[in-house]
Amino acid sequence: MKTKKLFYLLLTGVIAVMISACKEDKRFEIYSNDKTPPGKPTVDSVKQLYGGARLYFRPPSDEDVLSVNAEYTAANGKLYTFSASYFNDSLDVYGIGDTLKHTINLYALDRGGNKSEYLPYDVYPLEPVVTRVEKSLKVVPGFGSFYVDWYNELMHSVNIYVDFSFTQNGEAKSHQIIYSSLDTVNRHFIKNLTLSPTDKLEVSVRVEDLYGNTTAKLNKGPLYLLQDEQIDKSKWTLPETADSIAGVPQCFGNAVEGRIGNVIDGLIDSYLLANYMHTGERGIVGKPGTGGLTGDNVPWSYIIDLGDYYELSRVLTHQRHGTAGGLDPMARGQYYHSENVGKFNLYYLAETPDSIYWVKMSTHKIPHPKNMNDMEIFKMGRAGDMSYMYPDDPQFSPPTRWFRYEAVANFDDNYTGRRANCLSEISLYGRKSN
Repeated sequence: MKTKKLFYLLLTGVIAVMISACKEDKRFEIYSNDKTPPGKPTVDSVKQLYGGARLYFRPPSDEDVLSVNAEYTAANGKLYTFSASYFNDSLDVYGIGDTLKHTINLYALDRGGNKSEYLPYDVYPLEPVVTRVEKSLKVVPGFGSFYVDWYNELMHSVNIYVDFSFTQNGEAKSHQIIYSSLDTVNRHFIKNLTLSPTDKLEVSVRVEDLYGNTTAKLNKGPLYLLQDEQIDKSKWTLPETADSIAGVPQCFGNAVEGRIGNVIDGLIDSYLLANYMHTGERGIVGKPGTGGLTGDNVPWSYIIDLGDYYELSRVLTHQRHGTAGGLDPMARGQYYHSENVGKFNLYYLAETPDSIYWVKMSTHKIPHPKNMNDMEIFKMGRAGDMSYMYPDDPQFSPPTRWFRYEAVANFDDNYTGRRANCLSEISLYGRKSN
């Protein structure tokens, strides 16, 4: 009896679910002959957003309602529609360029394509996205270049217009560069400007969004760029593997076809020439030999005796490309993959009458390519990664004879991967110390 009773209860439940499902399926039938518009939605409350508003609504009771939509004519004159499913209770409207009152038109849409009457609703948005981004804009002079920083906390699509001009050899020159980004934190370099430290550089910036809202040009000049030069490698020498300088041992780099000296010989690894170092999974000194089985070989430090005292400004690093003869000339190869260093620290050696010690200058992550094909990635990797010793405040280091490059991680798992074996070339920039 209990079994039969349980069977009937289950059957009743299944039938109820099927009836409910049928009713819900009916909502999504296409009503080709339906010409009757649904009722208007009802707005219960509104929440102010930066550059917009969130409208909390109740859809009409019509059984064939598909969505609740909002229409708004933006500053560029285009009509934008924002939509939320019948099953949601709110929709967001963006693209408003001030904090004044704006009227949003809401309506319901049914499966037959019929619109309800408009429900006008007034909103008062918070500060526009473009002005929030504008407040964060920084233009910073560097070495033969300058960079533009901005913060886009809402991750809305914005365009940054950078206009700059200067006079060179009596000729006035002007340029405009446009950067587009959805990222939260942004830094973009304008490079290869052959200006002296006394040449004036005028820079202005403005921010524009997809809806035609724009800020006025914001003057960020005049700027005066810093000047450095590539340091001659002919006097550089390397400590022997495991020899310690100020308590830090030189790395191992002679595994497989890699050699530690390849990193300062001026040659870059390519499909024609195997020219890189390889740690063979040997990293932290004191860790028992693992035969390369753990895949955990960082950190390791590459230490250079510069042969004289220099004030350092930048480092250019090149990754291993691949195995000689095993790649097409334009293939991506190993660029931005696990064996190459993706994250690293930079140090100089400080010397006092009583002690010597390493001073950390900065931490860097080599940008991982986004939305690029293999040829574009090849070109990016071939050019190398230029990093400032002091990226947030470009300047020269104190005079030093010793430089240390510390590998921290590869590119895997958001720069936390522990298998960073290879490095092809290091070049340093700066000036001779007086």
